[in-house]
Amino acid sequence: MPNSQVFPDIQISLPQWLQAFPFRHDRIYPHLQERMRLVIELSRLNVKHQTGGPFAAAVFDANTHQLIAPGVNLVVPSHASLAHAEMVAITIAQQHRQHFYLGTNAQQSFELVSSTEPCAMCMAALAWSGIQQLICGARDADARAIGFDEGHKVQPWQDSLRQQGIGVKCDICRDEAVAVLQYYARKNGLIYNGRSEPFQGSNC
Repeated sequence: MPNSQVFPDIQISLPQWLQAFPFRHDRIYPHLQERMRLVIELSRLNVKHQTGGPFAAAVFDANTHQLIAPGVNLVVPSHASLAHAEMVAITIAQQHRQHFYLGTNAQQSFELVSSTEPCAMCMAALAWSGIQQLICGARDADARAIGFDEGHKVQPWQDSLRQQGIGVKCDICRDEAVAVLQYYARKNGLIYNGRSEPFQGSNC
């Protein structure tokens, strides 16, 4: 019998500490800073437990402020460049709702709280996710300052999202979010950019 090629299933597993985190599913986070500080704490714990990069995100119900889905950066342990914190949180929220688009319910809207401004990949993904509001802590420049490649984004990127109906608020608890990035740098955390030299492009 000829050998058949077997491809692995796509699987991104959340770290055990996150699964064990004492979330209360009935808890409401009414204050914006409270929602951001929860996300920043998740980013700090991701560094502490060495389970990924210094980034976290979470999807909240924009009306009730209830936590829908947490996410942390899992690029290295998952062997997947797409496993950024925002992508993980959005995917969990979509699986929770059993729909690929979070904007399908007119009675409910969703907010993504991210410890750092989204990279080029995550920003592009927001429009297809159905997220209606983005809240950011640290800035793009803060991530670049410790060596991360955030990709090319049309500037001002906030206007690009707003034109697609996504509200944006920046610099929420920025100093606290930056402290986690610097904590990661002090611990000599892996800077897992896909390439070490700028891509020169082809002649096409």
